[in-house]
Amino acid sequence: MQPPFQHDDLDLPAAVARARPQLVEFLSHCPEWLLCTAQRLVPEAALSSLAGIAHPREKISVLLDLLEEAGPAAWKHFAQSVCMEYDLPLDLEVLLMSSAGEGNFSQTEESGTDTRAQSSVPKGSARSRRSSSSGSDKDAKQRRLDACVRYRHLLVSSIRQRYGSRRAAEAQEQTQPLPFNQTFVNVVIHQSKAPRFKERAEKPREEVAGAPEAEECADTAVKVSDLLCSEAPSHTTKVIFLFGKPGTGKTRLMHRICQKWAEGVLPQFLYIFLFEFRQLNLLKRKLTLKELLFDMFLQPEDSPDAVFQGLLENAQQTLIIFDGLDEFAANMDVSSSSKRSPALTSPLSISQLFAELCHGNLLPGCTVLVTSRPKRLPDFLLCTVGVLAEIWGFDHERVEEYVSHYFCQHSFRERAIAHVKNNTKLLSMCLIPALCNIVCICLEYLLLKHQMSVELPQTMTQFYIKMFLIFLNKQQGDCAGDEETQVNCNKKAILGLFDLALKSLEEKKLVFYVHDIPEDVKEFASLHGLLTVFEVKTSGTCPEAGYAFVHLSLQEFFAALCLMVSRRVDKNYLKKKFFLKSKWTLKNETKTEFMESFHIFLSGLSSRECRTFLMLLAEQDEAWVQEKQDVILQSLKKLAATHLSGPKVLELCHCTFETQNLEVAQHIGSLLNFKYEFKNFRLTTLDMSALVFVINSSQDLICLDFAGCLVDTDCLEVLAGCKNVEHLSFRSRRCGDDFAAALSKGLQGMGSLKKLELTGGSITAEGMTGLVQAAAQCLQLEEINLQGNRIRDPDGKRVMDLFSKMEKLKKVDLSNNHLSLNAVLSLAKEGIVCQNVTELCARGDTMVIYFSGTSGTAHRSPDLKLEEKKEENKEHIIPTRHVNLCLQDHRLLSQHAKMIVAILQSCPCLSEVDLSGNKLGDEGCSCLLESLPCLSISKQLNLSQNLLSVSGICSLLKSVNTCQKVMEVQVSLCHGTAVLRFREDREFASLPPREEPVFSTDDQPHGEESQTPTTPQKIRLTDCNFQASDLKNVCAVLKECGHISELDLSQNFLGDEGLLQLFQCLPKLKMLRSLKFNNNQISLNSVFFLAESLTAPEHIKTMSLSLGHPQVVHLTFWERVSTSRWRSGSLACPKQEGRGQSFSLRDCRMALEDVTRLCQILAQCPQLTEIDLSGNSLSDQSIERLLSFLPSLCHLTLLSIRKNSLSPRCAVLLLNSINLCERVRVVEVRSSENAFLHLGASMQSQKTSCRLTGCAIGEGQVEELCSVLEQHGWLAEVDLSRNQLGDEGLRCLLDHLHRVPGTCSLNLSHNGISQDGVLHLINAFVTSGNTTEVQVSLCSKATLIIKLTSGGDPRKILRLAECNFQPEHLEKLFLLLERCTGLTEYTSSNNNMTVQAAERLLHSLRKDLGLLKISLEEPWVCRESVVDLLELALQASGSITGITICKDKTLFQLVIRFPPCLEKTESVISRLSLHKPETKHSFCQRLCEKCAQLQQLRWSHMELHEDEAEMLVRIFLPLPELKVFGLTSCSVAPAGIDYLISGLQSCQAIEELNLGYMKLSSAAIPELVLGLCEMPSLKRFILNHNSIGDDGCSRLAEALRKMHSMEEINLSHNEIGDPGLLNLAAVLLEMQNLQKIDLSGNCPSPAGGEKLMEALAHCKHIKELLLSRNGFGDRTAVTLPLCLPHMANLKILHFQNNNIGQAGGLELARALVVCGLLEEISLSENDLGEQSIHALSKGLPCFKRLRRIDLKFCGITDGASKSLSLGFQQCPSMEEIILSWNALGDGGARELAIALPKMEKLKVLDLEQNRIGACGATRLAEELATCPEIQSIRLWGNPVPKGLPETLTSQDPRLCFSFN
Repeated sequence: MQPPFQHDDLDLPAAVARARPQLVEFLSHCPEWLLCTAQRLVPEAALSSLAGIAHPREKISVLLDLLEEAGPAAWKHFAQSVCMEYDLPLDLEVLLMSSAGEGNFSQTEESGTDTRAQSSVPKGSARSRRSSSSGSDKDAKQRRLDACVRYRHLLVSSIRQRYGSRRAAEAQEQTQPLPFNQTFVNVVIHQSKAPRFKERAEKPREEVAGAPEAEECADTAVKVSDLLCSEAPSHTTKVIFLFGKPGTGKTRLMHRICQKWAEGVLPQFLYIFLFEFRQLNLLKRKLTLKELLFDMFLQPEDSPDAVFQGLLENAQQTLIIFDGLDEFAANMDVSSSSKRSPALTSPLSISQLFAELCHGNLLPGCTVLVTSRPKRLPDFLLCTVGVLAEIWGFDHERVEEYVSHYFCQHSFRERAIAHVKNNTKLLSMCLIPALCNIVCICLEYLLLKHQMSVELPQTMTQFYIKMFLIFLNKQQGDCAGDEETQVNCNKKAILGLFDLALKSLEEKKLVFYVHDIPEDVKEFASLHGLLTVFEVKTSGTCPEAGYAFVHLSLQEFFAALCLMVSRRVDKNYLKKKFFLKSKWTLKNETKTEFMESFHIFLSGLSSRECRTFLMLLAEQDEAWVQEKQDVILQSLKKLAATHLSGPKVLELCHCTFETQNLEVAQHIGSLLNFKYEFKNFRLTTLDMSALVFVINSSQDLICLDFAGCLVDTDCLEVLAGCKNVEHLSFRSRRCGDDFAAALSKGLQGMGSLKKLELTGGSITAEGMTGLVQAAAQCLQLEEINLQGNRIRDPDGKRVMDLFSKMEKLKKVDLSNNHLSLNAVLSLAKEGIVCQNVTELCARGDTMVIYFSGTSGTAHRSPDLKLEEKKEENKEHIIPTRHVNLCLQDHRLLSQHAKMIVAILQSCPCLSEVDLSGNKLGDEGCSCLLESLPCLSISKQLNLSQNLLSVSGICSLLKSVNTCQKVMEVQVSLCHGTAVLRFREDREFASLPPREEPVFSTDDQPHGEESQTPTTPQKIRLTDCNFQASDLKNVCAVLKECGHISELDLSQNFLGDEGLLQLFQCLPKLKMLRSLKFNNNQISLNSVFFLAESLTAPEHIKTMSLSLGHPQVVHLTFWERVSTSRWRSGSLACPKQEGRGQSFSLRDCRMALEDVTRLCQILAQCPQLTEIDLSGNSLSDQSIERLLSFLPSLCHLTLLSIRKNSLSPRCAVLLLNSINLCERVRVVEVRSSENAFLHLGASMQSQKTSCRLTGCAIGEGQVEELCSVLEQHGWLAEVDLSRNQLGDEGLRCLLDHLHRVPGTCSLNLSHNGISQDGVLHLINAFVTSGNTTEVQVSLCSKATLIIKLTSGGDPRKILRLAECNFQPEHLEKLFLLLERCTGLTEYTSSNNNMTVQAAERLLHSLRKDLGLLKISLEEPWVCRESVVDLLELALQASGSITGITICKDKTLFQLVIRFPPCLEKTESVISRLSLHKPETKHSFCQRLCEKCAQLQQLRWSHMELHEDEAEMLVRIFLPLPELKVFGLTSCSVAPAGIDYLISGLQSCQAIEELNLGYMKLSSAAIPELVLGLCEMPSLKRFILNHNSIGDDGCSRLAEALRKMHSMEEINLSHNEIGDPGLLNLAAVLLEMQNLQKIDLSGNCPSPAGGEKLMEALAHCKHIKELLLSRNGFGDRTAVTLPLCLPHMANLKILHFQNNNIGQAGGLELARALVVCGLLEEISLSENDLGEQSIHALSKGLPCFKRLRRIDLKFCGITDGASKSLSLGFQQCPSMEEIILSWNALGDGGARELAIALPKMEKLKVLDLEQNRIGACGATRLAEELATCPEIQSIRLWGNPVPKGLPETLTSQDPRLCFSFN
């Protein structure tokens, strides 16, 4: 490679010639002066040649030639004159004076003459030459010129002294080899082509945000001189940004640039300045530009103003270098101070000076060179950088050069070179110049010490440790002791040096003064070459001595050592200092600007290999050091679990590599196994080594993705050792043949590689062949992706041969490679005959080849596997191979047809062939179709978009006859569609012979082969622009196709005539099942014609017609049996029982006479079962006429009229249909536009439901409505909700109510009823004998329900809620209730009833005989005390048998017996008198008397004080008839609860005890057990939601053992584990009467669950088994089926949320069938799996009594929906189905919708939170219309399009899309 600098010979004439354009440009502004001067110096004859020159510049150039030819004297005079008259740029002035002999150009101008042309306008017109000033001007200018020349001499001398050869010589004389201080070897520099900084400034930055994307940079290796010589616009500052990783030689290169400039190698620069940011950090004051250049770098010896002026005039020849931007401590994010340039005398901060220089506001036109480590660039720099480059460090050649130079004086030089070159890991390190230097130092030391064997460190940290120890040892010479001795001798100074390194980094201080460093530390570090000393200038005064570590990385290393060995640093402080994570996650700026390698060194120091060294420095034992090391290792492990970008992953890998800890690497690798994605940055070999180390340490196979990353071939060598890569991807424009060749060498080493991607590169066919040849050795490779390369014409045969050898290959992608048509056809020809190719897809630029991946055999189809199981005696079955071929969008012409046929014929196992998007035309397609019998295509042939005409369609249709395997023809000329689908050979061969049941043999033509198989065929000829005249030819072909099962002629222009022609050929289509004739412009006449065709006995199954937009004509047919009548043209066949027909006509406006005609036709259809006349705008008269035909439609089951405006009168007309036709079972009219009549199959008397909701029925229609109802004696329900009856309508209705016969429910909700109307209703309730129940609510629900009975029902129930009664209303109410002596139940909820009103109510309510239940729900219930509520209870007439107080529900409920019982209670009263004060005795006595017959006492959510608890124990619990006691969710003091539980011992007659939600723990159980022992009649024991543990459960179990009457045990939601459960299970064996057990929500294990199941097998009378939320798992679920056969009476099973998987679910589902009495099943919140759902579905028909099933959260998909729906249909008692929170989509909704009409008792279907869209929701809405009994379908949380829920809900409010 060329050196970075080139030294051109210093030639004066050449320099003058190069400056000629600049001189011409300058003189073009003063042509008159030049001509005048030339006239004095050039002969007149010579000037005559100017006459013919018109262009000014050309004239000036000729004048200069004439002046030069005039001789030296003339030229000298000219040069002196122009320099004195005008202010020339300094470089041009110096050049002219030198050419005139007044300067030594070769000595004084060695800083350069190779300058770019620049324009400079003279600053004034020609000066008048006055004799008085002429001499002084020349002297001043000469003095300025001389000052500049002297300053350049001084600058050269100074730079030579600082960075030149003399300094290098001094360095070589050092007795100690300084680290990082070796003779310069050129580094590799790569320049970006187009850095898009402005765009990238808007993107989120990584920690390498200053660097460009790798796709943009490093395209070209460049020299430094190329960077510095790059062109820039005139007077524009050029900013060059040079970045590189630590140790790549940035600072060394800047020194080299200065050195070479001083030697004259960079002649384009007159001045050069170098500033180090680490020194600029020391400046605290503001500076002017002049002070920065002179005070901080080099002060002129004299005339500083003249020199500075010269600098300003020659800015374009000035280079300013800023080294180490990353080391600058101050904030650099500053913008330009103002839009105007700052004054040169304005002091600015360093940040501002730097920014103004880069912006060009100061010293415009200069060159600014900036170096930095990769970091975030300041915002202003993003916009100003013009040239971007990266220092890569060394390549292999430069490493060898460096090592050779280092060991040039040693005899083992070649051995050292060989050692480095042969060690891959060592060579990777040496690519970083700083590390190369350290490696050489260590290698030299070891080779000198151990001549035979050399063992070098493994990591960067270990190298630094070794280097440090070597420096300690070498300084001592021959008397040096061992390493431990050296460390101990200098330990104080060493630790001081470490402290200095850490403290200065924390303070962002990189340069120190003498007073900053302890003397012993300074002497030690300087002696061993660890600190460097230099001059530091902070002002124009004398410089001071400054110290710095020889390299920032060394300072970081020492700082990391300080943390690890300092006793002041504990593990918490170390953890705080190891802020690796925060460093990476900050976007704007890092906390550790100067700690680029700090975390890597800390990680390296945590390795076992460094432990001894750390123990030596710290003087601590191994445990102390290891504790600190573990802090770092644990931090790394935690970091791996966070979100990491690509660069961060690499940093983590570096840290992990440094630890050399395989256990840590394996842990981190397992967490990173999905994060290896790298985008747009360069990876070095060290990066790749660290990455491979982590990947190989993990057991997981990973995906490695490099997108736009620069990865050189050295990295690929390292990558070859990565054994755990499963997917390798490179996406980069640089991936060419060389890259592919390099990658090929390492592929075989990647033993786990399955997928290889090289996309977006420049690989050619040659590179691809080589790559594939290498990949063929990777036996496990499954996929190769070569998209977006340059593989234009691959060798098809060669490539396919190679692919065929790859046994596991599944896919090859060659898309976007600009393959030629010949290449595509070649690959197709070779590919389809390749035994392991399954598909070849060539679609435009796409080319993908799929392979079987099974050693040349295709995957077996499921059917073949089934056959293989059935025929076990066949040892060898030949697998079926299927090949798909796609040649789409390749402009194939008709002349290519024969070639394509030849290709297709070569493969006997084609499955799908796609030739769409070509230009085959009719001719080419005909050629293919004629060859169909010779081709083996099993599924599909696609000829779409091939320029087919109308005449070409017949060729397609003829193929149906010529090729019997054709199953479907789909053609659309408008859309260019032409597709043939085939029946697979095995399906074709399995069809029955024609003589079997499909047709009668009588009808076969003479000579027809009876054994020919028949294939149902589908013909779709849509959007073909057919006219009726075209149909003649089409029908002629169709008549020959006797096997058509589906025919679709939609979207044509056939009209009525075409429909008639089509029907004439239908007799020939004997297998037709479906006919579509949509959008063919038919008229109403065709509707009548089609309706008449229904009269053909049982031929047409359904007929769906619509004359709207779009038009619909869809007919389906029953399977027909041929008779001799087919030949005569009639559509007749023998009758078959049980077949019904459906007729639907929508969106067709019909007059009354049209309706009459249609009804007359339909009445002639004996098998018509459904009629749908929706959207036809039928008038009231039309509907009345339609209803008059109902008796004639003897088999009709459903009449639907939707989307039709229905008046209130029309609603009554529809209601009257119950009297017109006795078969009407349900009349439903909704929202004045939807009506449904459901009819029964027979005229047998059955209950009828009438629902007229939202029909605007008012007072005017009530009399007629009642008249209709009075005529029908079998009403079950009359729903008139959401109408407009009002109070008057209600009065009128109530007046007729007594005439309505039978028992029914009347719903008048939402009818605008007021309080007065309610009172009138109550009056009717009191006086009417047939009204048994009234329920009223005037809140938002507006409920009003009346239940009528024909007599004999003793119940009389009144429920009033939220009626907003005022006192006057309440008084009227009480007067009415006093008259109602037969009342059995009264409920009042939130009716503004006060306590006083409640007392009045209790006085009012009485009856002659029996029980009266009174319920009050008012807010004051929760505020009143227990005593006050009991005092209120005493106001009731009669004896109290039940008291319920639920303060959470504000419920106060009494059950009163009439007449009152006056039994003696003296024993209780006397007992009370001993303990109660006299003041309370009267209340207690009255309470005892009133509650002497108390049987039920339930208190909930009450706060019982001590006296109230005592009253409960002493008065209520001893009552002799108390059978039910419930105390739930009550707050009782601990002493009170103990007293209460002890009081239970007196409840000897109790049958139900409920202490749920009482927070009882096991400590309360012993006392409770004593009480249980005194309850021999206890049947129901409820202790749910307490805190009972195993001990408490065990004690309860012992007590329950003796209670043989127990029927229910509820211990749910406690803390019972296996011990308690096992004791309970032992007791269950003896409880033969147990009917219900609830153990949900406890904490047993699967083993405990098994024992419980075994015990439950003995409970043969169990009816309810509730075991939810126990986490039993599959183990228990598999055991439960074993006990189910013994539970013959089981009705309810709850097993939700028990961690049941597919295994347990499958066994449980299969076993449930033995429980035929099941009424409720809940298996929700278990991941049952599809097989379990299928098994459950198969068993559903066994559950004839099943009412409710809950399968929420069971992972049910559309795949299981069909079997579930079929099962639900066979559950005749099903009322509620819960399938919410599953994965059902439109397919599942469709299957459920089909099942809805067959589930006659279904009330609720819950499908919330599934994946049902518009199609599924619409289908459910359609079927819901036919299901009057369904109350709700819940669809909340499904992805239904916005607006659709409102539309569907308006049609049917039973569809619920809201969250309830």
